[in-house]
Amino acid sequence: MSTAGDQDAPLGVSLEHRTAVDAQQSRRLRRRSLRLLAELVRPVRGRAMLLSLCVVVAQAAGSLGPLLIATALDHALPAAIDGSLTELVLVILGYLVAAIVEAGLMRIFIVQTSSLTQGVLLSLRRRLFIHTQQLGVSFHEGYTSGRVISRQTNDIDSIRTALDSGLNDLVTAVMRMLFIGVAIFVLDPASGVVAVAALIPAVLLTRWFQGVSTKLYRESSERSARLIVRFVEVLHGIRAVLSFGTERRDAARYTRLSEQYAEANRRQVITMGVFFTLLALISNVAIAALVAVNGMRLMDGTIGVGVLIGAVLYLTQFFQPMEEIGMFANTFQSAAAALEKVSGVLEEQPTVRPAVGRVDGDRAQGRIDFDDVTFSYSGVGAEHTQREPVLAGLDLHIPAGQTVALVGATGAGKSTIVKLLARFYDPGTGAVRLDGRDLREIPDAQLRRDVVMVTQEAFLFSGTIASNIALGRPGASREQIESAADAVGAGPFIRALPAGYDTPISHRGIRLSAGQQQLVSFARALIADPRVLVLDEATSSLDIPGERDIQLALRRLLTDRTAVIIAHRLSTVRDADRVIVLDRGRILEDDAPDRLIAAGGAYADLNRRWQESLQ
Repeated sequence: MSTAGDQDAPLGVSLEHRTAVDAQQSRRLRRRSLRLLAELVRPVRGRAMLLSLCVVVAQAAGSLGPLLIATALDHALPAAIDGSLTELVLVILGYLVAAIVEAGLMRIFIVQTSSLTQGVLLSLRRRLFIHTQQLGVSFHEGYTSGRVISRQTNDIDSIRTALDSGLNDLVTAVMRMLFIGVAIFVLDPASGVVAVAALIPAVLLTRWFQGVSTKLYRESSERSARLIVRFVEVLHGIRAVLSFGTERRDAARYTRLSEQYAEANRRQVITMGVFFTLLALISNVAIAALVAVNGMRLMDGTIGVGVLIGAVLYLTQFFQPMEEIGMFANTFQSAAAALEKVSGVLEEQPTVRPAVGRVDGDRAQGRIDFDDVTFSYSGVGAEHTQREPVLAGLDLHIPAGQTVALVGATGAGKSTIVKLLARFYDPGTGAVRLDGRDLREIPDAQLRRDVVMVTQEAFLFSGTIASNIALGRPGASREQIESAADAVGAGPFIRALPAGYDTPISHRGIRLSAGQQQLVSFARALIADPRVLVLDEATSSLDIPGERDIQLALRRLLTDRTAVIIAHRLSTVRDADRVIVLDRGRILEDDAPDRLIAAGGAYADLNRRWQESLQ
C-alpha cells in the first residue's frame, strides 16, 4: 500500500518541473521582447543618447536651486546687508540660468522623445500589419480577430505610453534623485545621511508596490483582453445573436466580464492608494526628523538657516521621483506584456512561404494537376485538431479551359482542394501544379494574377462600388469596371442606386443585399481576367433570378478559362464539363454530369434529391 508521501512525490516532481518550464518560458519571452525592443530602438539610438544627455544636464541644472537658495541666505544676503551686492546678483543670475537651462532642455527632451517614439511606433505598426498579412489563412483561422485587433490597438498603445510618457518620467526621476542626492551631501553631509536613512524604507515600499502591481496588472490585462474578444465576437456574430435571441445571455456574460475587469482595476487603485499614503508618511517623518536634528544644530550655531531650508527643500524633492518610479511599474509591465504579445505575432512564421523569382510576363494556359497530394490541417492552425488527412494521395488533372464542379458531403475535401489551388495552404506531400509548374515555385504576384478565388463571403471594403470592383485590376477604367459589372448581371442594380457606381458602401457592404454583394465580388474577380477562376460556394447568396443571371454570364465568361466550382446547389454545376464527386478526400466519381446521372451513382442520387427539393 502506498503512503501519502509516496502519492505526493510524483505531484511534487510535476510541480517542480512545471515551475522550471514556466521559468524557462518566461526567460524566453523576455529575451524575445528585448530583442524586438532592441530592433525598434537601434535605428534611433544616436538620437536617444543625445536626448539622454539633455536629461542629465537639465536635472543637474534643476538640482542647483536649493543649493543656491542656501548660499543666498547664509552668504549673499549678509554680504548685501554689508553693502556688497555682487554675490547676491551672481546667485540670482545662477538661479535664473539654471531654471532656463532645465526648462529648455526638458522641452527639447519631451518634444523630441515624442517624435522619436512616434517614428518607432509607426515602424512597428507597419511591420505588424504587413506580417499579419503574410502569415496567411492558417494563422487567421486560428487567431481570433479580437486578439489581432488588440495587438494593433491596446498593445501598441501600451508600448507608446511606456516609450513616451513612462520612459520620460522614469529617466527624469532617476536623474533627479541622483543629482538631488549628490547635492544634499554637498550642501550638508549630515542631512544626506538622514535622506539615505529615509531612502531605505522608501525603496522597500517601492519594491513591494512594483511586485503587487505587476500581478494585479497581469490580471487586469487578461480580463481586458477577454472583454475585447467577447465584444468583437458579438459584433461579428450580431446576425446570429439577433436570430437566436441571445441578447440577454450575451449581455449577462459581458456584464460578468466587465465586473471582473472593474474588480481588478479596483484592487489596483487600492494598492496605489496604500503606496502613495505610506510614501508620503515616510517623506513627512524624514522631513520632521531633519528639521529636529538641524534645528538643534541651528541653535548650536553649527549650520546656518540657509542650509536648514535648503536641506528641507532637497528632502521634499527627493521623494517625489519615488512616486514616478513606483508608477512606472505599471507602465513597464503593460509595455512588457504588450511586447511579449506583439513579438509573439512577429515570431510566427508563414505556413505558405512566397516563392522568390521574377514574374513571368506570359499568362498561364490554365492546366491544373494535383499529383499524389496529401494534406492535413493538423499543425497549420490553432483551431485544427484533426489528425487524419483530408486528402490522401489525391490525383486530379484538369485540362486548360475546362470547367470542373466539385460536389460531395461536408468534409469531403472540396474546400481543401480549392484552398490548395489558391495556395492558401501547401500540400504535405505531393504537388499542385499550374501548367506543369509547382505552385510553390510561382511568384505570388504571378499566381494571384492567374488564379482568382471567389468565396461564399463577399467581403466589400469601405469606398465606392466602383473602387471595390477595381480592386481586381488597380487602375481599371470606368468602362472596364462597368463592362465587368454588366457581364455578371450587376450593372442594372448598380445604375439604379442614387450615385450609381460612385455609391459609397461600408466595409461590410450593408447598403447592398447579400446577393448584390456577391455580384460585386464576381465583377471584381472577372475584371482581373484570371486564367483560373475558383468559385467556392460563390452563388449561395443569390436568389433565383440572380442565379439565372449568373448562369448566363458564366456561359460566356468561362469560355477558354479554367474553372473549378464548388456548390451544393446543383443548378450551378449542371453546365460543367466534368463533375467530380468526392468522399473523404478521394474521388468517387468523375465524368460529365449527364453521364453520371445516367450511370445512377452517387451524383445521380444527389441530383435526384435536389430535384425533389425544388418541388
